[in-house]
Amino acid sequence: MPEKPGKARFAATESGALVCEDGLVRPPWAAADPLLRDYYDTEWGMPVRDERGVFERISLEAFQAGLSWATILRKRPAFRTAFDGFDPDTVAGYGEEDVERLMGDASIVRNERKIRATVRNARAAVALRGAGGLVDLVWSFRPERTPAPARVEDIPTESPESAALAGALRRAGFSFTGPTTVFALMEAIGMVDTHLVDSHRRGTSGVWARS
Repeated sequence: MPEKPGKARFAATESGALVCEDGLVRPPWAAADPLLRDYYDTEWGMPVRDERGVFERISLEAFQAGLSWATILRKRPAFRTAFDGFDPDTVAGYGEEDVERLMGDASIVRNERKIRATVRNARAAVALRGAGGLVDLVWSFRPERTPAPARVEDIPTESPESAALAGALRRAGFSFTGPTTVFALMEAIGMVDTHLVDSHRRGTSGVWARS
């Protein structure tokens, strides 16, 4: 059957990754969609070590639960506007009027439990400042070694460290931060490098060597 017009064609590698038309190897999720490709090439897996940045990613990973990351990424500008740039101090001060405002904002994901969790998580992040802060807590669970997946199916979705960090966050008052969600956070902010070993992004974060 002839391929539909406009549909990209990619050659698969032994790892299950795809060689894109620019000759670079990317996982299937980042191969075709221009937005996801740019996110993969420039942002995903790069170190994030500021409070606002980590809080934003915790929040977006929570909103992603049950949805595709592409959906959240497309809505990220709207999320940033709705949540005042994910400034923890500002979000921590939200009240019922803000929850109602957010529930009426069709440009974001209108899930009341996730919205309320984001407000609680902001308050927890502010409270953590007296004990070293959110960034230090999260990064203290960086593992001694990072996965080195040779195939797509080898990429883990959680780890002992993500389970431990999820527990620590829960004890600190955070919610919607289970082991799988936390592992996705760890991938996103460079705490682990789960780029496939044949990916052009492997070892580019400066946190982990390529090998």
